[in-house]
Amino acid sequence: MYPELDTPALLIDLGAVRANVAEMAKVAATHGVALRPHIKTHKMPELALMQIEAGARGITCAKLGEAEIMADAGIDDILLAFPVWGEPKLRRLEALRERATVRVSLDSPEIAAGLGRLGLRTGSPVEVLVEVDTGQHRLGRPPGRPTADLVAEIAAIPGVEVVGLLTLAGHAYHARTPAELAEVSRREGTDLVATAELCARDGIGLREISVGSTPTARHVAGVAGVTEIRPGTYIFNDTAMMRLGVATEDSAASRVLATVIARPSPDRVVLDAGTKCLTSDNAGSPGWIRAAGIPWLRMDFLNEEHAVARLDPEHAREGELPVGTRVQLIPGHACTVTNLFDVACGVEDGRVVTELRVAARGAVR
Repeated sequence: MYPELDTPALLIDLGAVRANVAEMAKVAATHGVALRPHIKTHKMPELALMQIEAGARGITCAKLGEAEIMADAGIDDILLAFPVWGEPKLRRLEALRERATVRVSLDSPEIAAGLGRLGLRTGSPVEVLVEVDTGQHRLGRPPGRPTADLVAEIAAIPGVEVVGLLTLAGHAYHARTPAELAEVSRREGTDLVATAELCARDGIGLREISVGSTPTARHVAGVAGVTEIRPGTYIFNDTAMMRLGVATEDSAASRVLATVIARPSPDRVVLDAGTKCLTSDNAGSPGWIRAAGIPWLRMDFLNEEHAVARLDPEHAREGELPVGTRVQLIPGHACTVTNLFDVACGVEDGRVVTELRVAARGAVR
């Protein structure tokens, strides 16, 4: 299995990537909404350009560093889905706006005031989307009147233009059934649409309703009034998406190639990829890391450099998965895994066909 590669190595199945990109583009086109994928999952300009060529309107970035790298690659329509605070970042945003259309999300007048100073200084208002808390309880005020009042307060700040509302229904990751996931998705959209209607009655028209994580995107895209979806993980998928029923092993494009380096007992398998390759995200949850094609291998725990797994009793015998065996591990969180590698190996039909540099790795500012 890829004998030319030393392990651990990050593999990206390019056939699965193309299929995932095409499928989500079709979802957006079918429902008549814009697709603005979040590049935090892959951090690779080549893949962002693939998404745009497949029909994405632009991209979403979390941090200015990501956006700067994507702009270097020629991408000129960027949503910065993170509050921008402080003069150093505002100066970088000013420079970025000279070569790309950039919108910023926020949830406070304090952030808006800084952006307003930038807008006034440059003579070009900063377009912003106000973030709404639809259930994740991270950023934003609740839908309805609390957010409508915030929109009015931000809209009154010179130098900014409120163009829409934004949310991330991150709590959808905890859905226990398909019906629960569908309901969270529906509420994500309808709560924002209803809030925008309230803003309109207050005299503030909003033209963007931006929603959607990978688990909710396929449902919320169909909510009347939604204009844009922003899934990210879908391009690679991971075991979290598999658990939610929105991905399969075949569509899990990101794998960490690891080698069995010890068999201390018939039921214990130790591999050479730990938290520095796979992260500890979702540690201990059922199926949090899966071995592709080996369902009887269950991940027990990770240390920094070791993955310790157990074999189901019927497979716990000497000779099973001997030292030197190579295993493809599907991570529990593809986004953080990508950020742990300098390069990924693009593979297709069992061959390594290219090397992909993780250009935005470590771009956390």
